[in-house]
This record gives sequence, structure tokens and C-alpha cells, in this order.
Amino acid sequence: MTEEFAGWGTRGTTGVSFAATLEFDAVDVHLGGRAVLDQFSLTLRPGEIVCLLGESGSGKSTALRVAAGIQPVHAGAVRINGQTVSAPGMTTPIDRRGVGLMFQDFALFPHLTVLQNVLFGLRKLGRAAALAQAGAALRRVGLADRGADYPHMLSGGQQQRLALARSVAPRPGVLLLDEPFSSLDARLRETVREETLAVLRETNVTSLIVTHDPEEAMILGDRVALLRHGRIAQIGTGAEIYREPIDLSAARFFSPLSEIQAVVVDGQVQTPLGSVATPGIAEGTPVTVAIRPAGGARLRTTGPGTAGRVVSKRDAIGEDLCEVKVEGLDAPLGVRQPASSALAVGQDVFVTLNREHVLVFPRI
Repeated sequence: MTEEFAGWGTRGTTGVSFAATLEFDAVDVHLGGRAVLDQFSLTLRPGEIVCLLGESGSGKSTALRVAAGIQPVHAGAVRINGQTVSAPGMTTPIDRRGVGLMFQDFALFPHLTVLQNVLFGLRKLGRAAALAQAGAALRRVGLADRGADYPHMLSGGQQQRLALARSVAPRPGVLLLDEPFSSLDARLRETVREETLAVLRETNVTSLIVTHDPEEAMILGDRVALLRHGRIAQIGTGAEIYREPIDLSAARFFSPLSEIQAVVVDGQVQTPLGSVATPGIAEGTPVTVAIRPAGGARLRTTGPGTAGRVVSKRDAIGEDLCEVKVEGLDAPLGVRQPASSALAVGQDVFVTLNREHVLVFPRI
């Protein structure tokens, strides 16, 4: 077993935080003449994990910097446990907020040892108490035997674990994580993410996690907040906003789509793949029918279904990624389904829709 995968400590041994509420109340931030946060409002309950999800420039990292007290606000307020810590002209310093920070680049102190990095945030404690909390955090992330080493002596995965230990050792009421797994390769990311989530759960710290990865947000967050132009476009559980995205842009953010233009007639639309119900959409409304590759359609080599032909096929781990030409569709239909040796390029197939994964949005 490699060093990166070995040695995470026993779950439940990190120490419990006194979880705090975190509230953004109509926060505005203007940078370079542009509104980066625009009436941004969000409340995290004690112990809740919320993921801020959005494209680059949507305001995710700025919201995190505001919560930490690094970025002043131009309007609105930020409150921790009901106490105002940011307002126009007033910003409580980070070391008086009871928050922990975990940056994308880990921001470790290269001139301090592993143990000294963790002790840095525990300076208000007595020496014995600080050593006890630092030791518990390092044991939990599997680095107790590396205390005398320096960060450059650790692998990337171990540096991430050190950054996590340093951020949870003071037992903050709120923990802010900025793209915490983006610098890890895919081989490490899943394991480190799973263990990090376990640490957040067992410490019960209120956590705000910034990510651009929809799958990651759905795995980690009790709720997911989708940001767009400095405002929350939609918030809910990952399953809620995946199944019922607020609009076509939100749906596109979560996965690629095959899109069909149609018009509502008698409460439904007709497509080359069959009819689709359009409850709640007025008669005669132009709509976009959006079909997700995963689950939206099924390919079979025998009927029933709409005839099509496989024009491309890529192999993923345990899955086939196919494009299927169907008469009447402007572009091939993307389908992702369990791997089958019966499917090949040029294969004639039959396509059936899974209406649960077919979305319909009025065209704007």
C-alpha cells in the first residue's frame, strides 16, 4: 500500500467542535467595479455541511473570504452565532471569529515542522493542552509519526491531510474549505474526500465547502447552493437540485445534455424518441427537452423503442459512453449505461426514454 492511502486514524477520535451558525445577510461585494456578490444570503445550521457550487467567477471563493474576514463587505452583514462579524466599515479579524480555513494550496508553513504547523493555531492553549489536541488531530489523519518532518517531505495526499489536521485541531465552530481536493490526482481524491467527510461529521463542525465539481458537491453537502453571478440561483439537497434544476442552465451545469426543441400541445411534446409530458407548462409554449446521458435513455439491440445507430462508443470503467444517431434529431444522442459487449459502432439499436431523467424547460 502506498503512503498516500495508508494510515488514516481511527474514526471518532478527532474531538468535537462547538458548532456555530453562519449567516450571510444580503451581502454585497464589489471588486474592480464589478458586483462579485449581489445580495448574497445563506444560513448554515450548526453542524451542517453546505457546498457552494458554481462556475469560475460566480463568487464562491469571495463568499468564503467574506466568511473568514479576509474580504470586507460593501453591504449586508455576516453573523456567526448571531453576532455580527462583518458589515460595511466593520470586519472582525479572522483569529477572533472561531473559524478554521483550509485552502486549495494547503497554505502550510514550509519553515515549520508538521507538529508545529498544527500547534500554530493552538497558541491560546497551554502547552500540554495544545500538544494533546495537535496529537489527536495528527493521529486521526495518520501523521502522528511524521511530527518532526517538514511539509516538503510529505506527499501531496499527506500535505492535504496535514492541512485538514491543522484546520480541525482548534475545534472551530465553522470550517471553511476552498476547493480542498482539486490539487489531488483522481487516484487519491475519492479516498481523501471520503475520510475528510468522516472527519467533518465526527467533529460536527459547521462546514462551508467551495467546489466547481457537481458530483463532489452532491457527495459532501447536506445542502448544495448553486451560485450564479454572485447570487444563489438554487439551493437544496444534491438530489433535489439534480432531479429538479431550476432552469436549463442549472441542468447543463450538472451534466451534458441532449437537447430537443419542441412546442407543448395537449400537455405534452412530441419528439423523435416519443412523447414527453409537460405538466405545469402552458399550451403552445416553446420548450427545450433535455435528456441526460446517465439514465435519460436506454439502448437495446431489440425492440421496442425508436430505431437508431451507434455512431461512436467509448469505454469507461464498467460503462459505455455512446452516441446514437436517431432520425429527426439534429445531433447524436448521448447515452451512458452499463458496459455491454453487444454494443459496437455501426450497431443498430432501439432507444427508450426514462422520463424520470428527461427534463423540460420553457425556452426564454
